[in-house]
Amino acid sequence: MHTAYHLYFDSKSVQLVLSEEESHHLVKVLRYREGQQLELCNGIGTRGIAKITLAHPKKCEVEILSSTFEEKSEREIHLAIAPTKNMDRLEWVIEKATEIGVDTITLLHCKNNERKMVKMERLHKILLSAMKQSQRYYLPQLVDLTPLLTFIKDNPNGAIAHCYDNDSAKETIQEWKMNGPVMIGPEGDFTLEEVDFAKNKGYTTLDLGKNRLRTETAAVFVVSVLTVN
Repeated sequence: MHTAYHLYFDSKSVQLVLSEEESHHLVKVLRYREGQQLELCNGIGTRGIAKITLAHPKKCEVEILSSTFEEKSEREIHLAIAPTKNMDRLEWVIEKATEIGVDTITLLHCKNNERKMVKMERLHKILLSAMKQSQRYYLPQLVDLTPLLTFIKDNPNGAIAHCYDNDSAKETIQEWKMNGPVMIGPEGDFTLEEVDFAKNKGYTTLDLGKNRLRTETAAVFVVSVLTVN
């Protein structure tokens, strides 16, 4: 059953008109017709079942049959990642981290970033699609490129993963008692100055294992571990 998104869908909704984009996909691409049922979600806790009453490709109308609401967990997984040079890899991270269970993704602007700009509109679409596909109740927040030092000042006491071997205080991701965001650096890693700045702001340095991981691999690995810790 297809899942459609409507921000204003809630437990009090009786009838709704889907957006032109959702309507076109449902009617023109998937060939849904009057009387067929679909799932609805609003990305802020509500999911439900609806029936199509008007299969219009620009303004599909639906009748709400049932809905459920789920409270948001107090335990939040916040991934802060430097965008990869290859956009396909960043898009893959956004998709997979959303499916696994990330709550917030912040894009970091670090000294060694090879990519200085991202297309946020496209990333939001990937985020939304992944939420619908994985049947999540909440749409993760996606924060545009933020200078690393600014991010650390605003979000102290997190964790930072880096590849330098001269740090004997590292904890494994499995040992870390999650109390803030996890930062994953660019392909060229964080600079030593950036690592020291984070540590001075209460960041724990993380060991992700004996193998050196690509930025996108490290990000998905971290989210996967934190969802089951």
